Amino acid sequence: MSAENSKPKSSLTTVGPERAPNRAMLRAVGFLDDDFARPMIGIASLFSDITPCNSHLDRLARKGVEGIRTGGGVPQIFGAPTASDGIMMGHKGMRYSLVSREVIADSIEVVAGGMNHDGLLAIGGCDKNMPGCVMAMARLNIPSIFVYGGSILPGTGPHGNDIDIVSIFEAVGQNQAGKLSTSGVHKIECEACPGAGSCGGMYTANTMSSAIEAMGLSLTYGASNPAVSAAKERETFLAGKTLVELVKKNIRPRDIITRKSLENAYTFVLALGGSTNAVLHLMAIAREAEVEWTLADFDRLNKKVPHLADLKPGGKYVMNDLHRVGGTPAVLKALLNLGFLHGDCITVTGKTLAENLAEIEDIYAKPQDVIRPVSNPMHKTGHLVILHGNLAPEGAVAKVAGLKTTTITGPAKVYDGEEACAKAIAERKIVAGDIVVIRGEGPIGGPGMREMLAVTAALVGQGLGESIGLITDGRFSGGTHGLVVGHVSPEAYRGGNIALVMEGDSITIDAEGKQTITLNVSETELAKRRAAWVAPEPRERKGVLAKYAKTVQSASEGAVTN
Repeated sequence: MSAENSKPKSSLTTVGPERAPNRAMLRAVGFLDDDFARPMIGIASLFSDITPCNSHLDRLARKGVEGIRTGGGVPQIFGAPTASDGIMMGHKGMRYSLVSREVIADSIEVVAGGMNHDGLLAIGGCDKNMPGCVMAMARLNIPSIFVYGGSILPGTGPHGNDIDIVSIFEAVGQNQAGKLSTSGVHKIECEACPGAGSCGGMYTANTMSSAIEAMGLSLTYGASNPAVSAAKERETFLAGKTLVELVKKNIRPRDIITRKSLENAYTFVLALGGSTNAVLHLMAIAREAEVEWTLADFDRLNKKVPHLADLKPGGKYVMNDLHRVGGTPAVLKALLNLGFLHGDCITVTGKTLAENLAEIEDIYAKPQDVIRPVSNPMHKTGHLVILHGNLAPEGAVAKVAGLKTTTITGPAKVYDGEEACAKAIAERKIVAGDIVVIRGEGPIGGPGMREMLAVTAALVGQGLGESIGLITDGRFSGGTHGLVVGHVSPEAYRGGNIALVMEGDSITIDAEGKQTITLNVSETELAKRRAAWVAPEPRERKGVLAKYAKTVQSASEGAVTN
């Protein structure tokens, strides 16, 4: 530590005669005399039995306690809220999902900042609590390590096939199309989630855990160690022990989160075929760390990084399969050897990324087909494409993983809100060639920018995944696949051109050629529609959703609230 930081941050809370009342309260929760001279480490546990993603995190938090004690620190567990995207999907509860990211970051800041913690160990498992934790780390800028709760094991389908949470969403669409009986849906429902852990494909949870590992904020193997494994418990213990050393060395999140490490994170997302949500979350993390980062940076990397992983939703494997063939470090080692990563980035181990990977075996050292060679990729460039055009002057994000066709022109089917679209899907009103427009679901207009997995999965289940386009100012789950365009900015509530689309208008999505999304209507006609447009009333006037709507920025800025 530098001279100005020679005293622990926690000394503001615990040192001196005037802090005797503080010490009295800490003695009541187990502090001994010697503990007041040791680093005080906060453990943010996002445990809850709301969802399998987080139902085992209390056990991991106790391993973190053991590690911190072993390393010479004093651990303090505290809770932070979490929400379940999978359970909130398809109804108004999903409006709280992205909002929860900000609430989690605020909650961790309140506790760790108020207690003057010397370090932070954050343990999370769901889509939004991971970026929320890292945003808080960047904001607080105290030595920090993130531990991912780990991925769920695959379930067993009716025919002995591996299934997961997306399987049941798609089963609903199959049932609507008359392709699957109600009892068949029930069988998949009962087996899709066999225990603790986050959704198994390269959906948002595994996407963000992989990005955080590549960024250097978690230990090696942190993203791919399964939830239900001794390896995950050992990792959490080591994370606690390592964090005490990190405090002594005063290596902080803003030393780790740099342009180079953000490039590493997004490069890994692209190679693995990760979620569109990575664009929002990495942008938000960059904002909190005060690192310059724009949509153009995502686009620049997308043009040069191949999509290599045959992982769901665009492929056939899940994270547990990747774990079996070497895990995330083996892929990172391959990407480093291929020249796609910056190996000189410092990490939470105190070593560089290259040093962490020095003894790791390259994924291509043994036969496997989860990660394809560069000579035979899933896609020769990245699968997350930044689009612009008159429907998205500020930008939009398309996911093209596993698609045979990435260009479509068709008539608009316009729906104000997800429920209206879901009703039309259930009534089989959407047909091949349509461009589905779901608006009023942006960060402000939603409010909360809902994910649309229930809608997109139902369309896939009906067999329309490859034959329609879908655009929205809302978001998509990491489990979504098909020609879908989200994060359309400006959103409808702000008077973006998506608000001016009329039923039957021609729309063109060109996701890979021109990278455009175009409403094929003259500027004169658009001006006439704009003159007649009236901003809608806010959906929420009080509570956390109303607060969020008043402070949130555009999706093109990461939908941050600061």
